[in-house]
Amino acid sequence: MSFLLGSGAGFSGDRTDAAVAVVAELIKRQQPSALVFETLGERTLAAAHRAMRDDPESGFEPLLDELLAPVLRDCLDHGIKILGNFGAANPGGACQVIAELATQLGRADVRIAQVHGDDIRQQLHSLDLQRWEAERLDMPSDDALISANVYLGAKALAEALAMQADVVVTGRVADPALFLAPLMHHFDWRWDDWDRLACGMMAGHLAECGAQVSGGYFADPGFKDVPGLATVGYPIIEVEQDGSLIITKPANTGGCVTEQTVKEQLLYEVHDPANYLTPDVTVDLSHAEVRQLAPNRVAVTGIRGKPAPERLKTTVCYEGGWQGEAEISYAGPNALARAQLAAQVLRERLVFRAPAELRTRLDIIGLTSVFDSDSGELQRSASAPANGDYRLRLAAEHSERRWVARATQELLALYCAGPAGGGGVRRQFQRRVFTASYLVKRSDVHAHASLFESSPLGERRSERYVAS
Repeated sequence: MSFLLGSGAGFSGDRTDAAVAVVAELIKRQQPSALVFETLGERTLAAAHRAMRDDPESGFEPLLDELLAPVLRDCLDHGIKILGNFGAANPGGACQVIAELATQLGRADVRIAQVHGDDIRQQLHSLDLQRWEAERLDMPSDDALISANVYLGAKALAEALAMQADVVVTGRVADPALFLAPLMHHFDWRWDDWDRLACGMMAGHLAECGAQVSGGYFADPGFKDVPGLATVGYPIIEVEQDGSLIITKPANTGGCVTEQTVKEQLLYEVHDPANYLTPDVTVDLSHAEVRQLAPNRVAVTGIRGKPAPERLKTTVCYEGGWQGEAEISYAGPNALARAQLAAQVLRERLVFRAPAELRTRLDIIGLTSVFDSDSGELQRSASAPANGDYRLRLAAEHSERRWVARATQELLALYCAGPAGGGGVRRQFQRRVFTASYLVKRSDVHAHASLFESSPLGERRSERYVAS
């Protein structure tokens, strides 16, 4: 009997009702299954660490309640395991929230496991770190450091499932490892069965971005049409004991699973198809075949595996100063000329009102923006109707907040000190995050799992918030 892997989310901010149709399909099929929530990007994790500085009871996925409330009771009642990296910077806090939610749903008997070991901030400077091959940024100073997390593999997650956990909460792990772990636990594959590990890892790779493999981020009207994007079905991967894969989605949902959608996701973020590095296995996709079996059923075969790399990727996030944006609209007769004049006024003002270190960019949305450079080279040669609808956008960055605030205030001042008819000003600024990638020795990483014990009366003790 195949094992079913369902996707409940592909990033933080994904649709919070996506898992409902997936869980309903898993229940209907009555097969061993797991539901996976992948919600953690590199900057998402940095934002979680920042949030935890301000509030020790935060630092996990902010939509955790909304993601789990519609499906947690059904999953617990039908033996569907839940795995998620929604613990972010505070897996213990996420565990507590899940325990409280399960109690409210009448399932106080829930078994929750937490994975530890990804957070290496305290030992960062004592480790043998190598720059990732494309990395150009230097290691940040201690006062600028926000987070440092290793991409863990599936072993600690499988360990958690062996503890009979119903829900497994992690911080930073390789996204596909969330899907590989239940396969390792269910099929009892060996950790050196490289071909099966590769198939399991690619099952996770195909599902990790949620609807991206079932029509999301694929639609291009008239070229790549996708039906029912408003109700797109998130993927379900059928995995056999021998590692063979079939990608599908819940019945009566929108989207599509085709050879084209699967091929796009199969190659997503793959640097070398013959040597795709993951913590648990090096995957060889060079002989993979993708074949449509039926509507919304696609098989993937020919995946091979090689031994896992000796080093694991580590992402270091650190403070990058401040960035701000401000926008104003010009519409109607001669709108383009007025927007261009407003841009010129800003350039002149910023020359003598801001330090030389202030970096700025000016776009006229509707004329050219996405394909232009910071210097505005395309903008100077682009053409568009004189009478139209244009929006001037200023972006600015500096190490100090005050200079970014002053730059965006100059655009605000265009209301009365700029061309006629400007309106709809929007203005905001925020701290920037820089990321740098390093490789750490596998032997220096100590990942493990433990069963979570809920704090009495909802008290969340601070010692639960830092992964050991």
